[in-house]
Amino acid sequence: MRILVVGSVNMDLVVRVDHVPAPGENVRGEALEMIPGGKGANQAVACARLGAETTLLGRVGDDPFGRRLTRELSGAGVRTDAVGSVAGCASGTALILVEAGGENSIVITAGANGRLAPEDVDAARDLLADADAVVLQLEIPPETVARAIRLARQVGTPTVVDAGPPRRPIDASVLEADVLTPNEAEAAALLDVPPGARRPEDLARALLARGPSAVVVKAGPRGAVVAEKGRVQPVPAFKVEPVDTTAAGDAFTAALAVAVVEGADLVEAARRANAAGALAATRLGAQPSMPTALEVDAFLAAQERG
Repeated sequence: MRILVVGSVNMDLVVRVDHVPAPGENVRGEALEMIPGGKGANQAVACARLGAETTLLGRVGDDPFGRRLTRELSGAGVRTDAVGSVAGCASGTALILVEAGGENSIVITAGANGRLAPEDVDAARDLLADADAVVLQLEIPPETVARAIRLARQVGTPTVVDAGPPRRPIDASVLEADVLTPNEAEAAALLDVPPGARRPEDLARALLARGPSAVVVKAGPRGAVVAEKGRVQPVPAFKVEPVDTTAAGDAFTAALAVAVVEGADLVEAARRANAAGALAATRLGAQPSMPTALEVDAFLAAQERG
């Protein structure tokens, strides 16, 4: 089972706070932690821990962050041959405030992620052709995402596209995904409707009509909604005490992709994805929170025992 992830690599600068400060307010934070992240790298690490032979196509800067990020990816079992270092450019960073209840606020600077170009996707054509699935997100240039989706289609490799973070204007190529996995806010942005104006089921149904072969809307503590031809079905969440929800969505998308490649029905794949996301939310940090296949299996078995 081979998965190619095309996406971002960031160093996350994480501070825990009681609450996100209002304009002009100072709040006391706990010690600053530097934790490898980036939606692409997070999902690559998760895919590897879930048992897939995983390669990441991405870019880092020629700085200490870039060297550490590449080293950490390799240590997690991700192939980094296609992770290039961009001369004279800083690595991507994310400034993350984690509130007491586990919710987070994030500011991202693209750095070298913005230098991953469509031509780099063309140069990796063999990687796309050899993969069982290509996983993408939107922290890299939209034209690069578009090229990867369309090239994957040319070579017959299915795509799983995490529609975060939402961008304006929306690139229509996102709607050409085989499986689209937005959260509720991202789904609303793709449909150009106000956040919270529609139920997750309605969002999933409306997005499915726009072009993807399947849509799985991530609804946080309410679980997920699967929409594919002939059915729209909620998949309940698992209740946990969240510590940090930063990468729960990344764990979800990765677990969904792995399960689909393994041949799981999309509803069962979403159930495993809910379990992976729940486990990730109980741990601090992005890549360190990604669960293994054994952990997901054990969690699901414990849920069945009640």
